[in-house]
Amino acid sequence: MGRRNKAYAKDLHQQAYDRLTGMQAFGTSKKESVADGTAKDKIFAYKTYEAYWKHTKYFIKYVQEKHPECTTLKAAKQYMNEWLQMRTEEGKSPWTIHLEAKALGKLFGIDPDDKNYFQPPKRERKEITRSRVDRVRDKHFSKSNNDELIKFCKGTGLRRSELVDLRGKDLITRAEIEAEISQLEKLQEESYDPNRERRIGMLQDTRIFQGEYFTHVRCGKGGRVRMSPIIGVNAEQIIERMKNTAPEEKVWQHVSENADIHGYRAEYATEMYKAHARAIEDIPYDRVNKGTGRKFQGDVYVCRKDEAGRKLDKAAMLICSKALGHNRIEVVANNYIRGL
Repeated sequence: MGRRNKAYAKDLHQQAYDRLTGMQAFGTSKKESVADGTAKDKIFAYKTYEAYWKHTKYFIKYVQEKHPECTTLKAAKQYMNEWLQMRTEEGKSPWTIHLEAKALGKLFGIDPDDKNYFQPPKRERKEITRSRVDRVRDKHFSKSNNDELIKFCKGTGLRRSELVDLRGKDLITRAEIEAEISQLEKLQEESYDPNRERRIGMLQDTRIFQGEYFTHVRCGKGGRVRMSPIIGVNAEQIIERMKNTAPEEKVWQHVSENADIHGYRAEYATEMYKAHARAIEDIPYDRVNKGTGRKFQGDVYVCRKDEAGRKLDKAAMLICSKALGHNRIEVVANNYIRGL
């Protein structure tokens, strides 16, 4: 009796699970992985992994039902575009199709610029239904009963998971931050430590923000740590709630699943941008196009796609990005800043 290939003994569901689970790289640097060419086989945030696995399961179920003879991931790959086309024809939103294409691209190791990569329909900002425009949430969510939570979200810009993890000890003052910077810099002079250096850099980022109080996000997206400034007309109320919460106690015992957290983050980002942005006409023409010899504004971001032509201040976008826990300023332009 011949040896049985163990990979083939697993069903498609298990093979896909093993593949995606093996890519988990939570808390590691995406920037470094891109630089060394290993990012393709890594998933850097738990939320991303969770979303990819959710939609991969839909695909696996489809293959098992429509192509029961298919028993390996290698064989299932040929049905990727077939399934995505079916999902498009079912009327799934462009955002959902993009997510599913990315999930399967990660599963099968297909880059978006590969000729065999499924081309999802164009995403338009007006079509976004997931809290990026005003919408009526679940009828059981009472804005009046959750008024303090809403104000807290709009003044801190935290993600849902960050709100759930936030504790009383995570209220930090600027004086505390500066004291820690001084202490760490002295230690660096004695002996260099790369982790300590990263901590110093994160703390020094707070110098670009206004205000005296911050929330300490200990495990944000991708495992990143940051200090987010507390802003807005409700800042005092937010600070008071955190001061009245015991150090190890959660600031929020319950965060409603129906609360439009992303929408509140967008309002936070917009206010942050408006507080720091310069008038576009006041930004200097400090760069020269080598081809034409014409000067242009190096600190102006020009939006594309459905927002084509809109101009934003890159410096203010960077401040927003750091406050929200994002690495790329275009994410802020595409998903957060609105109503300007």
